[in-house]
Amino acid sequence: MPLPVQRRLLLSSFFLTLVFLLAGRANAELVWTPQTGWKVEGGALADVANKDSNSAIAFMNKARAAEEKNNRLTAIKYYTRVAKRYPNSVYAPEAQYRLGNLRLARKQYIKAFEAYQTVAIRYPNTNRYDEIVGKQYHIASLLLNGERGRIWGIFPGFSNREKAIGYMETVLGEAPFSDYAPLALMCIANGHQYLRNSEEAIDALDRMINTYPQSVQAPEAYLKLAQAHASLVDGAYYDQTSTRDAITYFEDFMILFPGDNSVVNAEKGLTNMKLVLADSKIKIGDFYFYKRDNFKAARVFYNEAITIYPGSSVATTAQERLVLVDAAAKKAESQPAKKKRFFFF
Repeated sequence: MPLPVQRRLLLSSFFLTLVFLLAGRANAELVWTPQTGWKVEGGALADVANKDSNSAIAFMNKARAAEEKNNRLTAIKYYTRVAKRYPNSVYAPEAQYRLGNLRLARKQYIKAFEAYQTVAIRYPNTNRYDEIVGKQYHIASLLLNGERGRIWGIFPGFSNREKAIGYMETVLGEAPFSDYAPLALMCIANGHQYLRNSEEAIDALDRMINTYPQSVQAPEAYLKLAQAHASLVDGAYYDQTSTRDAITYFEDFMILFPGDNSVVNAEKGLTNMKLVLADSKIKIGDFYFYKRDNFKAARVFYNEAITIYPGSSVATTAQERLVLVDAAAKKAESQPAKKKRFFFF
C-alpha cells in the first residue's frame, strides 16, 4: 500500500536533514585555544549541543589541561573516556589521535600504533589521515631498527622486528599510493633480511620494483634483489636457479641505472655469479668426461662455461678440458670396438 503524500514528504525531509547533518559533521573542525578550550567550528553541528556533547567536551578539556601540564597519564585517562564512551562524536577522532601522541611520547609504541590505527579505520575522512600514516611509519621504523618500547611507559621491553614488519604492511595497505608505500616495502625487505627470511625479503623487493618502478628506491631495490638471490647460492655443486636470478637482476640494474653509484658493486656481484655458474658447467662437464666417458655431453658443458664468462679463468680451464676431450675421443676412435659378450642360461 503506497504511503500518504504527507508521510512521504516527512520521511524525505528527515533523510535530507540526516544527510545534511552528517555532511556538516564531516566538515566540522575541532579547534582548541587556551581561552575557550575545545570548540567545534564549521559544519552543521557547530551550534548543536546535548548532554553527551557537553560530557565529551568536558572530558576533552580536562584531558587537554592535563596534557598542557605534561601530566600524560591523566590526559590519557580522559581521552580514553571520550574515545570509549562517545565513539560516534566529533571529538572521538581527536581523542584517539592525541592518545596516539601521548603513547608515543611515553614510548608505548604498540599502543600508540593501535590508537592511530583506530583513527585510520574508524574515521578515514579525518584531515589528519596523512599525518597519521606518517606517524605509523615512524613507529614501525623505530621498532624495525631495534628500538624497545616501554612497559607502562617506564620499563624497557623487548625488541620486536616481526611486529614492525607487520606494521609496515599496515602502512602499505593504508596508503598504497603515497610516498610511504615504496619506503615501507624497502623496510619490509630489510627487516626480513635481518631476520634471515630470504624468500620473504625477495618477495618484498619484487613487489617494490613491479609496483613502484619509478620510485627513487627502485635502483636500491634492484640491487638488493640481486644480492638477495646471490645470498641463496650455495656453490658450483648445487642448483643454479638463484645464480641465474642474481645474474638477471645485476644485469637489469646495470642497464636501467648505468649512472648509479652502486654500479661498481653490481659489476662485482655479476662477476662472482658468472664465475659460479660457469664453474658449475665445468663440474658437470667433468662428470660426463671422467665418470661416463661421454665426450659429446662433456663438450656441451665446457662450451657453455666459455659462453657464460668468456675470457675468464674458468673459460681458460674449459678450453683446456676441451683439448683433453678431443684427445680422449680420438684415442677411443682408434681403438678397436669391444666385442659384445652374450650370456646363455
